[in-house]
Amino acid sequence: MGYGEQVLLERCQRRYGNVFMIRVWPFERLVVVADPDEVKRIFRGDATLLHAGEGNKILEPLVGLQSVLLLDESDHMHQRKLMLPSFHGDRMRVYGDLMREITDEEIARWPVGEPFALHGPMQAITLRVIMRAVFGIEDAGRLGRLERLLMRMLDLGQTTMMAPFLQHDLGTRSPWGRFTAVRAAADEVMFAEIRERRGQPDLEERSDVLSLLMQARDESGEPMSDRALRDELVTLLVAGYETTATQLAWTFERLLRHPHVLDRLLGELAAQKEGYLDVVIKECQRSRPVLTYAMRRLTAPMEVGGYSVEAGATLGASAWLLHHNPEIYPDPYTFRPERFEERPPETYTWTPFGGGVRRCLGAAFATYEMKVVLRTVLERCRLEAPDAKPEALRRRMITFVPAKGARAVLHSRP
Repeated sequence: MGYGEQVLLERCQRRYGNVFMIRVWPFERLVVVADPDEVKRIFRGDATLLHAGEGNKILEPLVGLQSVLLLDESDHMHQRKLMLPSFHGDRMRVYGDLMREITDEEIARWPVGEPFALHGPMQAITLRVIMRAVFGIEDAGRLGRLERLLMRMLDLGQTTMMAPFLQHDLGTRSPWGRFTAVRAAADEVMFAEIRERRGQPDLEERSDVLSLLMQARDESGEPMSDRALRDELVTLLVAGYETTATQLAWTFERLLRHPHVLDRLLGELAAQKEGYLDVVIKECQRSRPVLTYAMRRLTAPMEVGGYSVEAGATLGASAWLLHHNPEIYPDPYTFRPERFEERPPETYTWTPFGGGVRRCLGAAFATYEMKVVLRTVLERCRLEAPDAKPEALRRRMITFVPAKGARAVLHSRP
């Protein structure tokens, strides 16, 4: 599936308006919402009525029960308050040199003069950034082992999470058996790192996110448990690895097929200006949203768009429909970063990071990482698209990726 899903949404919108219900797995009743006023009501609504954690239940086998993604109401706010200081926007800049170093190392592996897909290299970069900036693991052996285990866990998880009937342990020859075995091995490495890190004398001097989370205390002075730390580490991996890598791949795919945008961006970067880079990223997030919906599950009936929606239904604020509404974004299928120079994005019509109290904790981290990686690659490499045809969307678990991996040709590098 790819564009077909977006075409279905647009067809339903034309026929039924900005609020309509579809039946699509794994949601028995999914109410798609594309009206900005209704999206605002959802994002700012009563957290006891609108459960985002229940809407993310599909992720439980990966992230664990104590993940901030799965918690609701007071439990969610308690965990969010503990995590939020570690992702303050100003703090992100301490990772800039690390992000550039990792990107330089990856560029050195790229072939010259022949087409290759950029999605894989972007995944490699974002994974290594998370492993070093978030996990903060310094032992090369443990770092390599955990990286391999986590990637295997995510790959197996894509199959099993999207097919609940496979979630039966029939031994290591079954998909679920292989997944749980790899998850247990990865957990063993993570718990060992957490135990050792707690005893390190330089804990307060470290800047990685795990060390910062270990120092966090709630109102009662209690720290996070080892299990909560493990679940949040995997949450940050799931939320920040694939999504950031995919958005980077889409940004390159869009830039290489719009040479006039790329030329202007190169000129701005050469002049040490980042304003245009910022709107290029925003326009890519608008035109190619990686995640389709921001989910909320109703605990009681609610009126949405003039309709009475029953308890148990899931509301999905649709990024695709919001971002491609011609009344909000004229000529929405044209890649035109200048639209955000003319008018900054608005909270309830530009939703790549969700919104409200459930807005992505790592939004500042992801945005800063995208800027660093894009600048580093564009300053060091001359890239072209192998053909002018845009790449279609392809579903990869809960994300939409470039169907051919954002293929490019590298003509030169220093």
